[in-house]
Amino acid sequence: MTKSALITGITGQDGSYLAEFLLEKEYRVYGLRRRTSIPNYENVVHIKDKIEWIDGDLTDLSSLVRAVQESNPDEVYNLGAQSFVATSWPQPIATGEITAMGVTNILEAVRIIKPEAKFYQASSSEMFGKVQETPQKETTPFWPRSPYGAAKMYGHWITVNYRESFNMYACSGILFNHESPRRGLEFVTRKVTDAAARIKLGLQHELRMGNLDAKRDWGFAGDYVKAMWLMLQQEKPDDFVISTGETHTVEELVQIAFDYVDLDWKEYVVIDKKFVRPAEVDLLLGDCSKAKKELGWELEVGFQDLVEMMVQSDLDKYRGVIK
Repeated sequence: MTKSALITGITGQDGSYLAEFLLEKEYRVYGLRRRTSIPNYENVVHIKDKIEWIDGDLTDLSSLVRAVQESNPDEVYNLGAQSFVATSWPQPIATGEITAMGVTNILEAVRIIKPEAKFYQASSSEMFGKVQETPQKETTPFWPRSPYGAAKMYGHWITVNYRESFNMYACSGILFNHESPRRGLEFVTRKVTDAAARIKLGLQHELRMGNLDAKRDWGFAGDYVKAMWLMLQQEKPDDFVISTGETHTVEELVQIAFDYVDLDWKEYVVIDKKFVRPAEVDLLLGDCSKAKKELGWELEVGFQDLVEMMVQSDLDKYRGVIK
């Protein structure tokens, strides 16, 4: 029997990899599409015709109810959010409405229409913020340091609450930073790899950065979406940290990217205070031992390979443009 899945945020990085993964497993994939004047299908253009599109918005419960009715999903993956941390300070209310209350809306739609569906919530390592222990695991207390982190924390706990209140199969993946060539240019990893490619090709002359000492646990998004699926294949719902268990500084990221194109990063990087966060998260490092043990999940792409993959993708893109 063919399974069906409803994915919010399907045109984003994670949604596109997850859609690919589920289509390979012969799922019927429904994608929630938020109306914009110019829809962006860049990440899913190669599978766009294989996805069944439903118009809706995480801030509009009625549209979510219709989406669940139409898709009749076995699994629901809530990946939609205002997901750029820096934007959450100038837009805290919008971040709360989408990233926090949006979770309640989609959970409520599932509860009303298809309560037996399995539900996945995209939680975030940004919930740990001012970390209370290192490495961070499922039992580590949260201390968010941004409106985004606070909104994600609400989304996480409301998912737990629906699981406990209504006996729903609802679980959260506490995902640490995960990147790919499909990552938006506003994110630091893609900002760096894009700049390295552009500088190498003479299209840009400098890269303005904030805190190079910040440390992150960076993995490949294609690996992480497999963990999402595995969480919904278990007998009982639970929450899992998904991470690499390694930490790297932003400076290391920059060095690997520029080394790949045979450039000395120190000649091109300029520190600009406007890119320093109002409240910095200095160190994130996840303990994914529970996911490895209970889900059988394993990483396939290491940090250096990830950065080099992203630089090469950006080089290929710009070489295509300037030919």
